[in-house]
Amino acid sequence: MIHRSDFQCGQRPCAARSIANVAGLAVALVQVAPAYFDVGATLEILETQATRAAGEGARLVVFGETWIGGYPAWLDACPGAALWDAPETKRVYAQHVAAAITVPGPETERIAALSQRLDVGVVVGVHERVARGPGVGTLYNALLVFHPERGCTVHHRKLVPTFTERLVWGPGDAVGLRATEFDGARVGGLICWEHWMPMARQVMHETGEDVHVAQWPWVHEQHQIASRSYAFEGRCHVLAVGSIMRRRDFPDALAVAPGVGGGPDELVLRGGSAIIGPDGAYVVAPVLDEERLIFAELDLSRNVEERMTLDVTGHYARPDVFDLRVHRRRPSAEEEGRKP
Repeated sequence: MIHRSDFQCGQRPCAARSIANVAGLAVALVQVAPAYFDVGATLEILETQATRAAGEGARLVVFGETWIGGYPAWLDACPGAALWDAPETKRVYAQHVAAAITVPGPETERIAALSQRLDVGVVVGVHERVARGPGVGTLYNALLVFHPERGCTVHHRKLVPTFTERLVWGPGDAVGLRATEFDGARVGGLICWEHWMPMARQVMHETGEDVHVAQWPWVHEQHQIASRSYAFEGRCHVLAVGSIMRRRDFPDALAVAPGVGGGPDELVLRGGSAIIGPDGAYVVAPVLDEERLIFAELDLSRNVEERMTLDVTGHYARPDVFDLRVHRRRPSAEEEGRKP
């Protein structure tokens, strides 16, 4: 049995706060490699980079897809990974489970405390595991948004893992297709190929996003096209964020296809993070092949200007012709007849 849920991960009661409708929002994209398969070390990197970004004036700090745990790029580089019952693949999957976090859980509480201490918003991708109840044996690709006073206000599970990703993650749901208010802006996000799901895009446009986080393994040409198209379609700023991964970060258990990654320091995931304005043009052009923080001050008044000619939720929509329904549901242990 399914029930409607408005679940928000680890959300704490919010003290009254006046959020001014300011035009500017300072953001930082963290294009720095995590410690693959090591949650503790990765959280230390997150804290270091977020602290540095906050010290440079950033109000919103953004990390890439499954940055905690690390994107499983080996899926496309290790041809034996998809063999049925392969012991090597099962061992690597177990490594990902060990590097996954529960939502809510001690790791999300640690990030929420960091967000509060630095007074910045944090957006990060994670491998999510379920502690008990439905989904206990499945990993999810999740995007989390933390507000400095309200904790984790967005918990989105990727709707459809793409191709080989289905060996690692289960399908998500619509509970997290939402935007959260931060410093006068509406902030939301999607993960990777969700940017080619027309209905998912429309749901997010209707949340009134001013700033959209587009998480990718790395932002190559097609991902740049999707991110720029989303910015133009949604008349919002897009933070397209990718990761850095070197050949040496692949799991030792799996044999890599010849010609993939070269030497141990060769990049498999090349970053490509970029910041895009509401007209689809770059505010910050793609940054490839290096670890760095990428900063920008977003002029959110431009969103309003661009909506004069295109608003897919208003004057360029046809609700008399089209109807979109969203099922914001997640399985319940109680309604499944199981005790958590």
